[in-house]
Amino acid sequence: MRKAILLVALVLLAGCGFKLRGAADVPFQTLYIPGAGGGIALDLKRSIQAGTDARVVDDPKQADALLEFTEESRQKDILSLTGTGRVREFQLRYRVGFRVHDGQGRQYVAPSVIQLTRDVTFNDAEVLAKEAEEQLLFRDMQADMVQQIMRRLAAAERLNPGGR
Repeated sequence: MRKAILLVALVLLAGCGFKLRGAADVPFQTLYIPGAGGGIALDLKRSIQAGTDARVVDDPKQADALLEFTEESRQKDILSLTGTGRVREFQLRYRVGFRVHDGQGRQYVAPSVIQLTRDVTFNDAEVLAKEAEEQLLFRDMQADMVQQIMRRLAAAERLNPGGR
């Protein structure tokens, strides 16, 4: 009976189209990421090395492609206030602009901006916990940002300056 249930489960799993994510195909062999010593650049470097066949190099002259960050910002805005004028909710925004090119005018990924937002409730009685939550959310948003950039790199094609 157990074997029959296991067999049915395997057939259903195979039939649904599920497969493990393999290495992403990117249209370059080597990539240079400036500032890969910390932050999103370091996370992106690790993700590229683990999830693609491309290598991240330290010299832009040895790279087939250059990933250039045009902006990176974190913002915290007030969403709502209580009746007494105290903050009730914040919105956290994480925005990254980037482009990927070969250094000779041809682009792999045109200049792009990705913005992520998260809404956070706030309570004066839990200030330290809310600050820790904010830092965790920004870290989570950075991980999401790396995954979105990776998807853009995987979908990239070499573009000419005048179009495709």
